[in-house]
Amino acid sequence: MSESCELVISERRENILTITINRPEVRNAIDTKTAEALQAAMDLLDDEDELIVGVLTGAGGNFCSGMDLKAAVTEGMPFQLQHSRGDFGILGRPPRKPLIAAVEGYAVAGGFETCLACDMIVAARDAKFGLPEVRHNLLATYGLVRLPTRMPYHLAMELALTGGFKEAPYFERFGVVNHLAEPGRALDEALKLAESLLDNGPLALVASKEIMFQAFDGQATEDRLKELPVVKKLFGSEDEREGLTAFAEKRKPVWKGR
Repeated sequence: MSESCELVISERRENILTITINRPEVRNAIDTKTAEALQAAMDLLDDEDELIVGVLTGAGGNFCSGMDLKAAVTEGMPFQLQHSRGDFGILGRPPRKPLIAAVEGYAVAGGFETCLACDMIVAARDAKFGLPEVRHNLLATYGLVRLPTRMPYHLAMELALTGGFKEAPYFERFGVVNHLAEPGRALDEALKLAESLLDNGPLALVASKEIMFQAFDGQATEDRLKELPVVKKLFGSEDEREGLTAFAEKRKPVWKGR
């Protein structure tokens, strides 16, 4: 089943939601309407209990080339695409549920920042990543904050200040990319990774992601993390009891997401 609009296509594959940025004629660059559609897709992933994990990709052989600079000039689009989830409808507050980027072609500027907002990255070997904003006297704000936490500082600094591109194997070496795929196979491999999460408790997946997300602010403590709503929801839940019961009965658990 697919839920489509002109700019973003959301397709349900049982418990997986595949989200495709659909502007191949501009390498899936993001304008205001696309950001709004992308935010709606993130909301859909979070709001539907039967959806457990999302996979984000791009149409036409590229992931995303970042902000649509031509639209910014010709349409007067503000450079900061402000939405409740932040720029691009994802960068400030990604979905609560796990999200995997499946990258072919270019993932540069805001496209790379979007990858860094995801929880895992599967990339074709010839995919290219970079933060070229400085070439246009712009700031890769979210990328500048997140990239140094994912790879060595000096190498992240080189990428930010030169605006150069590197291919996926370079980033896989430093752990920014989780898995490499043959060209044209990134989505297939990302779906396999997504499927591997489905055996796990959905509430535990959400709580685990939230704890790690919160930990990046440098203020996370065990007591504070225990007070997070997603953690409280997990403790004493039906799924927690089901996980323990299934282990005792030596069977596969049946998750209900509650």
